[in-house]
Amino acid sequence: MANTLTTIDMVAREALRVAHESLSYLKTIDSSYDSSFAKSGAKIGDTLRVRNPNQYVRRTGSRVMDVQDQAETTQNVTVATQDGVDMKFNSAELLLSIDELSRRYIEPAVKVLVAGIEGDVLAAQTKLIPQYTGTKAVVVGASADLNAITQARAKLNQQLAPKGNRSAQFDSVTMGTISNGIKGIFHKGSELERSFSEGFIGRYAGFDLFENEKTWALTNSSDITANTNADALVTDGGSSMAVGDDLSAANQVVGSIFTCPGVFDCHPETKAAYSHLKQFTVTATGATSFSVSPSTILSGAKKNMSDAAGADLAVSVFDEATLVFYGDASTTYRQNLVYAKDWATFVTADLPIMDDAIRCVRRVQDGLSIRCWQGSDIRNDELLLRLDILYGNKVLRPEWACRVNN
Repeated sequence: MANTLTTIDMVAREALRVAHESLSYLKTIDSSYDSSFAKSGAKIGDTLRVRNPNQYVRRTGSRVMDVQDQAETTQNVTVATQDGVDMKFNSAELLLSIDELSRRYIEPAVKVLVAGIEGDVLAAQTKLIPQYTGTKAVVVGASADLNAITQARAKLNQQLAPKGNRSAQFDSVTMGTISNGIKGIFHKGSELERSFSEGFIGRYAGFDLFENEKTWALTNSSDITANTNADALVTDGGSSMAVGDDLSAANQVVGSIFTCPGVFDCHPETKAAYSHLKQFTVTATGATSFSVSPSTILSGAKKNMSDAAGADLAVSVFDEATLVFYGDASTTYRQNLVYAKDWATFVTADLPIMDDAIRCVRRVQDGLSIRCWQGSDIRNDELLLRLDILYGNKVLRPEWACRVNN
């Protein structure tokens, strides 16, 4: 019994090691492991609640208090997706050393598992980022033009994203042009040496850069050019945009990004207008309208857009406006991204150890929980082994991330 449990424990720990080393994106965002799921008698269901920061309106030109109610809000993170990978061994194969077992079985299995999870999460979360930089059909870094990255950094700064822990995910083609683009500018000698010898750079413009072939690619709808909107397009505080006959809401693609003339971004605290238009992303489609992020909050403490002078917008500004989508119709654009660590979360929770399972262990490392469960098939002299991860993810602060488009 002891030897069997030791072997299964070693498999679980090795699976965690391989998983952690294989992750590029998920290990750079918040990945809090929530032990409440594992406490007997303290189950919290499949939902975590995450508290949003409070926002207030400044009192100006008066010493008389204008007390504001607390308006704390939360977001729910559903932890209900269970993915796994299943293997079988004969009794002789399980006697292999853990190094050989890992090389032949555990490593390829776990890499497939975590690559699929990371790709799914990365695509789902990228679609919810409204901010973007880049020029269509121009690879970032080409001709030493790195403005798209520094402009993305500026967008995060303008939304007050923390500066201490920021990362970027770029596909290898983009990373190659970035590496080539920095060679003619002042940079740390160690990074230039790395760029020359390995073809990519580790840190630039305040971001840790990662190569990731799982970055999402947006393919625009065929219907983004004739785009005059109907009356009563939005509501104050709403997240839906109605459209007229010139633009089919149902044909739009979730993740498409656009601007609206006359609608400017603004400072989150002072509400002063920025010089660039507010950017939106399509989050869901319907017959005559589509959902967008961010919501159109036109006044108050949570106001997130204004006119060019910083004044509150009227709903009528959106009436008959012509939306300007990024890129061309039916064209695909790689969506690399930069972000602050807490812009989104990836949460794993403990799966139960079954009462009748004598060879079932669960291990946690760096917020990642994996269960390893082995059973025997007496008829075929085989040992069946499954690795499972129960997880959920959530975009918490989309304004703390920015797409860098090619």
